[in-house]
Amino acid sequence: MSAPAASRSEIVFRARSLTKIYCMGDVEVHALASVDLDLYRGELVVLLGPSGSGKSTLLNILGGLDTPTSGQVTFLDHDLTVDDEAARTKFRREHVGFVFQFYNLIPSLTARENVALVTEIARHPMAPEEALARVGLAERMDHFPAQLSGGEQQRVAIARALAKRPEVLLCDEPTGALDYSTGKLVLEVIENANRELGTTTAVITHNAAIAAMADRVIRLRSGAILDVRRNPSRARPSELEW
Repeated sequence: MSAPAASRSEIVFRARSLTKIYCMGDVEVHALASVDLDLYRGELVVLLGPSGSGKSTLLNILGGLDTPTSGQVTFLDHDLTVDDEAARTKFRREHVGFVFQFYNLIPSLTARENVALVTEIARHPMAPEEALARVGLAERMDHFPAQLSGGEQQRVAIARALAKRPEVLLCDEPTGALDYSTGKLVLEVIENANRELGTTTAVITHNAAIAAMADRVIRLRSGAILDVRRNPSRARPSELEW
């Protein structure tokens, strides 16, 4: 799988023969089937595919939220597949920022306080105020989630992820609960973080139009990688139409 020219040797994640099988009673569900994948430093990748194609399972394994049934995944020179739960927790805390479809904000805390929760456990955190300013919420940081729109809440969630200064940002359907115009604003925030902070970024979506903003597009079907293609150039989120 070809890498962006500027980072051809800088592999952040290397997955080999990655397989995940869930047992539901007597039925085995093959969520991933012998997946090989490299992700490179500083690139923005879109993982595209229908529900049940294995996108979230793959992202959860890369992020240390789940473990494979077989195969190996390494982060830089560290083998994640031999880690116990404590080691995976340390990995997530120190290296990975997560953004999900639903914002998971604590309703009794302000935007600033929601972000501060992460900065208290990070090694070299960004100030909550700086993180919120990066996502365009400098004037809203003392508002509670109920006082914010859905798009603003998602931007707080992104600020919370970025405040750890993670090497990797993993986004699972970050625009899935948002309308068209708000979704594009959120994608702009994600793209800006990738460009300005150099954070390796993976975005899961079933929306094929979003693929145009990526360096590479990885299509999955039935737990396997169908194909990988590199865009000749990246579209800005404002240029996307769906």
